[in-house]
Amino acid sequence: MSQYPESVLVANRGEIARRIIRTANQLGVRTIAVYHEVDANLPYVAEASEAVQLTGEIPVKSYLDSAQLLEVAKAVNAASIHPGYGFLAESATFARAVQAAGVKWIGPSAEVIEVMGDKVESRRTVAAAGVPISGDAGAALETADEAVAAAQEVGYPVMVKASAGGGGIGMAVAHDAEQLRKAFENTKSMAGRSFDSDRVFIERFVASARHVEVQVLGLADGTVIALGERDCSTQRRHQKLIEESPAPHLDPAVRERLIQCAIDSAASVGYENAGTVEFLLDTVTGDFVFLEMNTRIQVEHPITEMTHGVDLVQQQLSIAQTGTTTEDFAPAQNGHAFELRICAEDPKKFFPRPGPVNTFTVPAGEGIRVDSGYTAGTEVSQHFDSLVAKVCVWGRDRGDALQRAINALDELEIDGLITNKPFLDEILRSAEFDSGHYDTSLVERIQKRLKEEAKLAKRSA
Repeated sequence: MSQYPESVLVANRGEIARRIIRTANQLGVRTIAVYHEVDANLPYVAEASEAVQLTGEIPVKSYLDSAQLLEVAKAVNAASIHPGYGFLAESATFARAVQAAGVKWIGPSAEVIEVMGDKVESRRTVAAAGVPISGDAGAALETADEAVAAAQEVGYPVMVKASAGGGGIGMAVAHDAEQLRKAFENTKSMAGRSFDSDRVFIERFVASARHVEVQVLGLADGTVIALGERDCSTQRRHQKLIEESPAPHLDPAVRERLIQCAIDSAASVGYENAGTVEFLLDTVTGDFVFLEMNTRIQVEHPITEMTHGVDLVQQQLSIAQTGTTTEDFAPAQNGHAFELRICAEDPKKFFPRPGPVNTFTVPAGEGIRVDSGYTAGTEVSQHFDSLVAKVCVWGRDRGDALQRAINALDELEIDGLITNKPFLDEILRSAEFDSGHYDTSLVERIQKRLKEEAKLAKRSA
């Protein structure tokens, strides 16, 4: 049996499509790109072995058109489909349809995606495996009265969440019963509109928390391999801006328990292929709870690759084809890495600012990697996510990597776009981030400080 599928259709676009195509091309796997006409000039289209244009007036819907994607796969005789992240990557319906069509799915089974994609079911499943969760592992809450009763058991403040939610959508904090009733109804309504499921649950809100996740690879024989952890606490509106690996100042005993719980979480559903188990860590008590499992490759996977000397996409292809990793797979954790998400957005309010990429000069040198779906002469479309590039750096230790990240950001030049680069620079140079002792409130605190400094400057002018 060949180590990898003979061909792979990448059911995605931009940066992640380009990244998958790069590895597959290096392995001699025939690559098929799909694109809407607004993406025709993006580099991933030309870098694939072949490319097929999708039809449809609305660009986003073209990439979500599972029937059309399967028609393309059949027409080009694709042996496998890699969904990347976003779009249909965590669609159990699409995964099941791909497998039913006789095409290999680069990811876990549809059944696993269904369980881990539902936050109520996933919490119940991992809790049964001994993984700590916040609150009760029971069914979704149906009424505001049930939510109030549950909150009395959990203790205020609580976080209200949509079971099928993601990206911070459908989340609200309540400090008392009155706030909870309002938040419950709002979240339930929003969840129904956004996710076709109005299932809602609550968990205790941790004021000073870190968002730490563990990269795993599940094999066909039930083995689960953990590749260290990433700290993703630098967020705006519950969406990540900067990630680092390993997590700074993490107690070794806590790290050991985190990794074991990630392995137990994945093993509880017979997880196969690449995935990430996310936890919320209380900085005061050192306790942590399961948040969710992402059944796909993560945006921030490069920093795990850089600190472990592996190619996760290569391993995904190998596991999908053979059920196991490549023979030369021998990860060894070394050094420290950061990922900076460069987005086409206002650096103060974080509103999207799509537009042309007139010039694009990326940093280069030892320990620097830039993953991007764009080049000079292309355009960041209003139809899609604002991510322009991921600037990733590696260093011997955290201090070395941080200085390299600051230098790399200085060298990055993008003309024609307004990006969040200035704010990322503020974060990297802040005393809080430099210390490594920060939590998910870091961005909010820096924003508040910058506003106060601007007011003082205006008064003294």
